[in-house]
Amino acid sequence: MAANRITVEQLIRNGAALLERAEVWFGHGSDNAWDEAAELVFYALGLRHEQAPAAYSFAPTSEQCVRAEALLRRRVYERLPAAYLTQRMWFAGHELYVDERVLVPRSPLAELIESEFAPWLAAEQLHDVLDIGTGSGCIAIAAALALPHARVDATDVSEAALAVARLNVKLHGLAERVRLVCSDVFDALTDASYDLIISNPPYVGAVELAGLPREYAYEPRIGLDGGEHGLDIVLRILAQAHAHLRPAGALIVEVGNSEDLLQELLPEVPFTWLEFEHGGGGVFLLTAQELADCAPFLQRLGPVHSTSAPSKRDT
Repeated sequence: MAANRITVEQLIRNGAALLERAEVWFGHGSDNAWDEAAELVFYALGLRHEQAPAAYSFAPTSEQCVRAEALLRRRVYERLPAAYLTQRMWFAGHELYVDERVLVPRSPLAELIESEFAPWLAAEQLHDVLDIGTGSGCIAIAAALALPHARVDATDVSEAALAVARLNVKLHGLAERVRLVCSDVFDALTDASYDLIISNPPYVGAVELAGLPREYAYEPRIGLDGGEHGLDIVLRILAQAHAHLRPAGALIVEVGNSEDLLQELLPEVPFTWLEFEHGGGGVFLLTAQELADCAPFLQRLGPVHSTSAPSKRDT
């Protein structure tokens, strides 16, 4: 397409129409064809999103049009999430490097972090934070930036994921306050204690995992697979968290589609389920005291045995 015959806006509009016709899955950072096409077009043209809407009237060169079209076609025919095509994603307003070693950041926990955990926790009392299953480091980095006085430990069982997190910690200049640790849940943390433990662990059950759209096949399975019923890692966190929480501390965990099954399995546990203005759910909060009260029961938990299927919520 000749440069003088198309604008950025038209290029985005054409791309959005292509994505809609192809019925690609939107679940990795955007929820509509226009935003996804805009990200791919802006990336291909070397534009920043802060330049919109003025950039919409720009006339891209023929070479730029070809680059944008190539990205859009890869999105359609390969079903690669856009973030893996651009190797970038935003979380809580912060740009991060991502690739197929980590999940694409998309947790509703971003909204909670942006609010500095209000009204649930007092930010000034959060001095030591633990992020379990850090992946790209998005939660740990966002928490460190929201709580400039806090130190954050970020753990993951995947060395490949930690390599990506290390890039992002360096990108945001947080090496002095964010410590990356290879650990299977709490295994490498010994006697460490925290004011806040936060986690977006694997929580997708086997049936749901098998039925996910093609885009999810590009993400590391270890970041999604929560065992047969989706709660293997969640239950380990619940059983061990109290030993690593200070008396006034709290545990916040995203369990997504496994929310109903978790409540069915643990009716005695007084979960507080958080609500989000910008969508998403399946996030609970428990105080250190609540975990202490439930500790004898939680520590006796064995494998999950249930025929209940998780409710359907975007993964």
